[in-house]
Amino acid sequence: MTIGSYMWVKSLFISVGLWFLTWQILAQTDPRHLFQKLDESLLDQYEKNDMAEYIVILNNNAVMGTDIRSLDKISKGRQVYTTLKKHAEITQKPIIEFLNKNQLDFQSYYITNAVKVSSSRDIMLTLARRDDVRYILDNKPFYMLDYTESRSSTTRSSAPEWGLINIKADSVWAMGITGEGAVIAGQDTGYEWELSSIKNKYRGYINDTLVEHDFHWHDAIHTNNPAFPDTLINPCGFSSRMPCDDHNHGTHTMGTMVGKDENNIIGVAPDAKWIACRNMDRGWGQPSTYLECFEWFLAPYDFDKSTYNPDMAPHVINNSWYCSENEGCNYTNFYLMENIVYNLTSAGIVVVASAGNTGRLGCGSVSGPPAFFEQTFSVGATDMNNTIGNFSSIGPVIIDSSFRLKPDVTAPGVGVRSIIRGGEYRTWNGTSMAGPHVAGAVALMISANPRLAGYVSDIENILRATARPQVTEQDCEFLDSLSTVNPVYGHGIINVYEAVKMAMDFIPFSVAGQPRTFISVYPNPVQSQLVIRMENTTLPLRKLAIYNLQGNLVFQHTYSDDVFYEIVDLHSYSAGIYVIKAWSDNGAVTQKVIKTE
Repeated sequence: MTIGSYMWVKSLFISVGLWFLTWQILAQTDPRHLFQKLDESLLDQYEKNDMAEYIVILNNNAVMGTDIRSLDKISKGRQVYTTLKKHAEITQKPIIEFLNKNQLDFQSYYITNAVKVSSSRDIMLTLARRDDVRYILDNKPFYMLDYTESRSSTTRSSAPEWGLINIKADSVWAMGITGEGAVIAGQDTGYEWELSSIKNKYRGYINDTLVEHDFHWHDAIHTNNPAFPDTLINPCGFSSRMPCDDHNHGTHTMGTMVGKDENNIIGVAPDAKWIACRNMDRGWGQPSTYLECFEWFLAPYDFDKSTYNPDMAPHVINNSWYCSENEGCNYTNFYLMENIVYNLTSAGIVVVASAGNTGRLGCGSVSGPPAFFEQTFSVGATDMNNTIGNFSSIGPVIIDSSFRLKPDVTAPGVGVRSIIRGGEYRTWNGTSMAGPHVAGAVALMISANPRLAGYVSDIENILRATARPQVTEQDCEFLDSLSTVNPVYGHGIINVYEAVKMAMDFIPFSVAGQPRTFISVYPNPVQSQLVIRMENTTLPLRKLAIYNLQGNLVFQHTYSDDVFYEIVDLHSYSAGIYVIKAWSDNGAVTQKVIKTE
């Protein structure tokens, strides 16, 4: 190497070294170099204020394994609660010590490993530089799902609402199944519990003179939402010790789930019990309020937070809310909420969510949490003619590049009459009105067969398999050629009568008491070769059958040797839904697969 070349290389290394040192210095002083960890809107907040509120999401999240799937609901709930609580206590200890040392206000969460903090910009940046911090999320408010009113409604003669008849809930009641034994939860604008049609369905209600609210009600609204001036105080106050609705939206949804009195039959499961959490301040929620409600549902606690009881968790949670990108939701919100939903379903709780009301935007408009998550059971809205509402968001899910099918199903959501504050009745339109029909359907299924409680995927698969398929001409470039499954209606309009009949055949454990066997099907959707695998490797496959949606047997094989998986060629099969039924020494299990062209 010549002296000139040597000096050039030396100069280059010095320049690179100075550039790297400059970058490190900037990374310590300029938050834009931490953009991968920071919510951009949070940086904007510090442009206007000295203090801001945010959520620190830690790197180390507990992951629940598949080994708990065979457990009953109570056992699942206890294990998930214990695991997450212990994990958060250990991993959050260093950050909490730092926050206490700096005398900062904070709130710790365990349902996902996170801490809410209010601090200066410098403290926030210090936290962002920590190796154990994954994201720092702005705790900004976003508005609830919009809905429209069809007309004012008054008390009328006692006949079931059209939506209840449409999903055949009245046929289930004729079987003597009305929701008894099931617990429905809702998180919304609150609930006016003393109304005649929902009062005695509240789990805290004992009689007209004795009501207990501990473990049955929680208020996550502790201060005025930033969307409101300090002078505009919430009509329910803050940290309310009894159910209260500051908007009407929550009460309306609960009426559709359990409502019934002498003159109004408005609820799908009129003898189910309900518990609730207020997550919105007059329609405005924050990531922290949704997070707090979800955490309370996993293990309801008393007002003093002295006792947590996962045994009192609900069977199903209705979420008639939605967070779109233009309302402040982004990738960091997605990660936060998706992890929460995963943990809740691991605990045996069905999470139902409204698909959204942005259907006019066309394909891919199911784009906000929690509706588009794989673990969420999302619901679109139909009218009296079984036609999709023109506002109802449709799939596939493109926001995370998964192209998964959403909504899962549809249900009545146009012209739904229910109760609001003061005992009045209103008829509203929105996917907010559709989701409660599905939550009520889950309650009827569990009431029909309590052994089904906690088996989330089975409950959801039954609802999909028994839904009434609806054809659409909408072309969304994915599953558009299918006549029975599509990104507009999902698997169809729910049929709770057929779902209950199928639920009654569900057997979670064998007579011998062995763990339940599961099967997996891959890929799903499938075009040609389908792999069907037994997940319990100690139990071989004894028989396999495949049925089309009409119940006709299209494939069957019996095995004499020990076989744990099978490859079936579906190339010549018509596009549509097929039900896989597999037998082992531990009984039969079912799974559904979508065949594309």
